[in-house]
Amino acid sequence: MANYKTCKDCGAQLLSDDISIYRKLMDRGADEFLCIDCLAALLKSTRADIEKLIAYYRESGQCTLFR
Repeated sequence: MANYKTCKDCGAQLLSDDISIYRKLMDRGADEFLCIDCLAALLKSTRADIEKLIAYYRESGQCTLFR
């Protein structure tokens, strides 16, 4: 069953940016997601780095996930 509401690791409420960046970086067809913090930990990155990517994709206008 698809879970578009909570992070599959920590249970945090998901926002559209959480779902979009997970799909962009991990699996375009995913139906379970990680919040930005858990995704950053998995990728050995920081929340700030993930947020910069989100801003980049949104500003570029090229990625349909961030429109």
